[in-house]
Amino acid sequence: MPASVMVGYDGSPAANAAISAAAVLFPNAHAWIAHIWTPPFASTKLRRRLRAAAASTDELVELIEREGAREADAIAATGVALAKAAEWDAEPIVKRTIGSDGLRLAQLAEKLDTDVIVVGDRGLGGSDAVLGAVCDMVVHYATGPVLVVPNPLLADEAAALASGPVVVGYDGSAGADAAVDGVRRLFPDREVILAAARDEDVTGTVGPAAAGLELVRLDEPSGVGRWRERAVADQLIACAQRRGAAALAVGSRGRSAPREVLLGSVALAAVHRSQRPVLVVRG
Repeated sequence: MPASVMVGYDGSPAANAAISAAAVLFPNAHAWIAHIWTPPFASTKLRRRLRAAAASTDELVELIEREGAREADAIAATGVALAKAAEWDAEPIVKRTIGSDGLRLAQLAEKLDTDVIVVGDRGLGGSDAVLGAVCDMVVHYATGPVLVVPNPLLADEAAALASGPVVVGYDGSAGADAAVDGVRRLFPDREVILAAARDEDVTGTVGPAAAGLELVRLDEPSGVGRWRERAVADQLIACAQRRGAAALAVGSRGRSAPREVLLGSVALAAVHRSQRPVLVVRG
């Protein structure tokens, strides 16, 4: 059965690239193209025109709401057109919000009961800072899998999307088994490769979902705490590169405190540092 996908979309090149890549990973999917907007919207030129046209503050507020909604609908329609060109069955969903766009996207995906959320790692705002503000928060709050698509992809990385394997970071934990389950559900026809850090004792702890899969032993990571997590993430990324993977999948052990999310985990380090798509699956 085709996947149900929700794409966080803002009209940026990264968001466009995320749709194009995800359409290869999830062919013939039903897609919700979700645009979240918060007044005042991003068009500075239009805001200036509205200020000049408004006779009062109340009228300015009304104009901002009207034109903001119109602009948001136009952005979502552009994403839908791109998704349909990529052979997705797509429809728009536009929400006005005040607060965290990442939280709102996660809530919306849960309400729609989608199989996966897709975001571009430089989309939803267009700056490196937004990677922490939006992409990280989607990964943090989402109850289902989140696919983060880097931009740009090199030619070999883009070519791997069609048929490359999926490398899963594996440590024998419930979160890792959840990642394997998620990958097998979303990519039923793909080769799945487990990758474990050498100091992780997974002997005899492979869960039913991971039974029979190839297990690659990585080098022993250096450092402790977040430095070890970063080293593990880098080794997983290198393994995905060597194996020509379509994506790297990692499990998340649950909703940690916001400070811990900002400091990073293996999942967040992989999201930040990988040049191939990363699928984060909640454990």
